[in-house]
Amino acid sequence: MDYPDSSLPRDNVIRDQSLAYQIRLQELEAQNLELSIRTEELFKENVVLKRENSQLKRMPLFVAVVVDIFPSGEIYLRQMGNNQEYITTISEELQPDIKPGCKVAVNNALSIVKVLEETYDSRVRVMELEESPDVTFELVGGLSSEIEEVREAVEYPLTKPEVFERIGVEPPKGILLFGPPGTGKTLVAKAVAHNAKATFIRMSGSELVHKFIGEGAQMVRELFTLARDRAPSIVFIDEIDAIGTTRTNDGTSGSAEVQRTLMQLLAEMDGFDNRGDVRIMAATNRVDMLDAALLRPGRFDRVIQVPLPDEKARLEILKIHTRRMTLDESVNLNNFANETESFTGAQLQAICREAGMFAVRRDAWAVTGDDIHEAIIKVRRDEPRSDSRMYI
Repeated sequence: MDYPDSSLPRDNVIRDQSLAYQIRLQELEAQNLELSIRTEELFKENVVLKRENSQLKRMPLFVAVVVDIFPSGEIYLRQMGNNQEYITTISEELQPDIKPGCKVAVNNALSIVKVLEETYDSRVRVMELEESPDVTFELVGGLSSEIEEVREAVEYPLTKPEVFERIGVEPPKGILLFGPPGTGKTLVAKAVAHNAKATFIRMSGSELVHKFIGEGAQMVRELFTLARDRAPSIVFIDEIDAIGTTRTNDGTSGSAEVQRTLMQLLAEMDGFDNRGDVRIMAATNRVDMLDAALLRPGRFDRVIQVPLPDEKARLEILKIHTRRMTLDESVNLNNFANETESFTGAQLQAICREAGMFAVRRDAWAVTGDDIHEAIIKVRRDEPRSDSRMYI
């Protein structure tokens, strides 16, 4: 006779309890992991709060300028902002880095904590060209003699200084390019920035015109300080007539501020301070409006006229701007160079662009002579010819 196995219900109970314990254990492990993550987050937050708390408790530092260093080793400081002056001492480890004119951080006890790096106005820092333009002198049509004069005055003193030392001649300090709009003055400056292995700082004259008294002159000082620190360097001032016009006494505060900026520029270009390995280029359309003090030798040793291109130069410019275009075999650029008398380089570039657009509009395979002829008519109509006598 068979008896039922009485251990089966007891095994089922044990198995159910074991499964419940495993589920509970997994739940506890998940809670433990969650709490560990939360603990780590709170720990990081605590570290951040402690750091912020310590910064709030730390005594602030003040900025001062070193006026002089006495033979005894004491430092004569002037605090920026309130112009308070005082004398303090300095540790031996900081002594080699201290010089008159540098900025330092001082605490409430008027002790120098550290030497600060030179700072510049953010508007001046962005004037420094980070990447060289992709324009080379081969892309400038004509202007061969003008380009050679520019390279002699700006590029060669920086790339071939040993030649000037061997001959014993001092290179020109600066050059001024003038001529009608669109003749390639700024293009030449871009080519110089590409070729010269030097820091290129470019700006417009209007950027130095400001509302508040002394702000423009301060920007000029910081601009040349930056150029000297980044030497060898080239400073290019486009549209210099914005601040370099002949000084007059009209009694307005705006004119007086522009004149103050101009006088600071004159002092930086040829003052008592050595300009070092800094070359200056400038461009303007109205050389007749510039102040005589700006044009004298010693500031701009070379004043170079960038004229309208002649027929040979126009042909070179047309070849440059059509080198990547698909031209019909019947196109003769010599005819169009003869047809575009008194056109500037910028207008010739516009002609090539418009001729290409006419071909695109027709969905053609190549640019024909008729496209170029129509482009000449369009550019001549859209850009009326101006009197070029004012640019001479």
